[in-house]
Amino acid sequence: MQIGALFDWDGVIIDSARQHEASWEILAREIERPLPQGHFNLGFGRRNEAIIADILKWTHESRRIATLSKRKEEIYRELVIAEGTEPLPGVKEFLLLLRDAGVPCAIGSSTHRTNIETIFAITGLARFFSHVVSAEDVRAGKPDPQVFLLGAKRIGRVPARCIVFEDALPGLQAAKAGGMRAVAVTTTHVAADLEPLADRVVAQLDELTVADLEAIVQSAARAR
Repeated sequence: MQIGALFDWDGVIIDSARQHEASWEILAREIERPLPQGHFNLGFGRRNEAIIADILKWTHESRRIATLSKRKEEIYRELVIAEGTEPLPGVKEFLLLLRDAGVPCAIGSSTHRTNIETIFAITGLARFFSHVVSAEDVRAGKPDPQVFLLGAKRIGRVPARCIVFEDALPGLQAAKAGGMRAVAVTTTHVAADLEPLADRVVAQLDELTVADLEAIVQSAARAR
């Protein structure tokens, strides 16, 4: 069976770190709450609900968490619309390569669907993805593998034939937990931090060929 490609969004397809960090800072000022040192790095790949409750420790009340999460994402979209955004280097080239090779692609992200749709409208990237699995589609966030397992199901590929593209440690852990291969991109972590959880580490996606992806999957199959 043919391989499938499952992509994290922030830090893999889009360089959104600055705008996401700024949206947390604006929200913190709005509600007059502190941000702990290093909060943004600690939250890489995590859902807002976990960030607000476990990292920022602003509240554990579910309705309040939902309200804060919604407002944070509203601020983020306002920044994206005002400032614009571009895919990371090599992304379009790699997606074109996969499309021409007939490799089905889906997004599997902890971000909100409206964020992805907003950036689709700005960048025109929607044509490369047959499905989007976002925060609203799963009960548990990464490192739980739900988001990637659902993505694999929607593109009609068994997990063992899927490659996940990730920049965050929880996402790489989710890929492994789901029985998938993982390619790490060094947009938010150095290679040494990613290598223990990845089958391949790259600086940008267009370093890879379809033959490279097939080799990763076949190597994993031989190792089982």
